[in-house]
Amino acid sequence: MYTKLCAGLSRLSLMLAVVGLIALVLCVQYQVIGRYVFNDTPTWAEALALLLVLYVTALGVAVGVRDAGHIGLESMVVLLPERWRLRVELLIHVLVGIFGALMVYGGWIWARAKWSEIKPLLGVSEAMDYIPLMVAGVLIVMFSVEHFLAMLRREIVEPSWN
Repeated sequence: MYTKLCAGLSRLSLMLAVVGLIALVLCVQYQVIGRYVFNDTPTWAEALALLLVLYVTALGVAVGVRDAGHIGLESMVVLLPERWRLRVELLIHVLVGIFGALMVYGGWIWARAKWSEIKPLLGVSEAMDYIPLMVAGVLIVMFSVEHFLAMLRREIVEPSWN
């Protein structure tokens, strides 16, 4: 049940990242056309593109953790004896989960501190820059727990894009 939840969240995150990437490309295209064709640069387009980069990256990182695309010492772990390999891989997932928890904590601190400040070009709170950090952190913790449990059961987590 937990694996199905994580798979669904991963697929949703991947789809939202693709939609965000398309929106990002459209924002940049609109800005370039406005600047060079109409000689009237839309000021909000660059600010929105920067915000979209944060969301696309955060969602992509979370999906990468679930699909085991994160940085790991695979070449070193493979050389270890079988009894040590499982322990090191479990440790890696614990450390990745701790990193995700730190992302949530740091994002929360910054979002709370910046909530009352408004982005002048978009009219939204500056906290919007830190929300993707928290969302990605929560997803990373969830996906790390999923991998940890799957390894204890000697199962493999299927990538979300399968």
